Amino acid sequence: MTISVQNLTKTYGIQKAVDDISFEVKTGEVVGFLGPNGAGKSTTMKIITCYQAATLGDVVLDGISVREDPDNIKKKIGYLPENNPLYYEMAVIDYLKFCAEIQGVDSSNVESRIKEMVRKCGLEDEKHKKIQELSKGYKQRVGLAQAMIHDPDVLILDEPTSGLDPNQIVEIRKLIKELGQEKTVILSSHILSEVEATCDRILIISKGKIVADGSPLDLRIQAQGNELLTVQLEVNGSAENSPQSSLESLPTVMSVEVIDGKEHYYQIQSKPETSSKKPVFELCVKNNWYLLEMKAIETKLEDVFRELTN
Repeated sequence: MTISVQNLTKTYGIQKAVDDISFEVKTGEVVGFLGPNGAGKSTTMKIITCYQAATLGDVVLDGISVREDPDNIKKKIGYLPENNPLYYEMAVIDYLKFCAEIQGVDSSNVESRIKEMVRKCGLEDEKHKKIQELSKGYKQRVGLAQAMIHDPDVLILDEPTSGLDPNQIVEIRKLIKELGQEKTVILSSHILSEVEATCDRILIISKGKIVADGSPLDLRIQAQGNELLTVQLEVNGSAENSPQSSLESLPTVMSVEVIDGKEHYYQIQSKPETSSKKPVFELCVKNNWYLLEMKAIETKLEDVFRELTN
């Protein structure tokens, strides 16, 4: 099911929490929604789920507008909000039964849906405990189970791995990727490595506006710009020209800097839309130098995030 966000704006007094944003998420996509605190990501998610109304613009799911038919939209969405509201005095299995009933799951399917959610979310050993007795990680699993109990076409997950230990995070990541093969999934997280490992595509919002949209690799390449290499050489005997000046003379090279004062250890900046890997290798062969290291420096998603949101 396709989600189409169209010129969405949300204001609180004179402050614009969301400022005229548009994007589309298609079935089979797992999209990470990133932004610093106060950027507008949670507000956007609340509007998509009909939890809040937009000031301007619209959200359309499968041709249905959230403005015109919010009750129908809610049936198609599973939502795990950031604060994960739960009824702590209820047992896990009773809570899931309650959620299934208020979501309109057919009475003949309630028991099978509860069993499936208990299995998928790893709640077998905790299902008869009261929610207040659970650790934060297991409470988060219960929140995921309630979001999926009615088998929605769309999942909106705000910080779904909050409070989980590394093993639990791997399990939930696998579950989200499986769900993403047949559902539309939008998730937010402050754990950027988690988003990179889970999501096919990333949207970054800052000060209410979308500032980036693409795959993790696309965003890193765009931020990185020109190719940046580290090269370490072993030079035997005397050379007609110094290795640094020889590297600088290559037609693809913009600049060469010595790294940490180490002998024959360089950082090479290539010219736009060129690569210096092959010319550097050929230069080493020509001069009988040993090429001990040649490594491309890759921009991390954290660097992209900081650059776009500062």
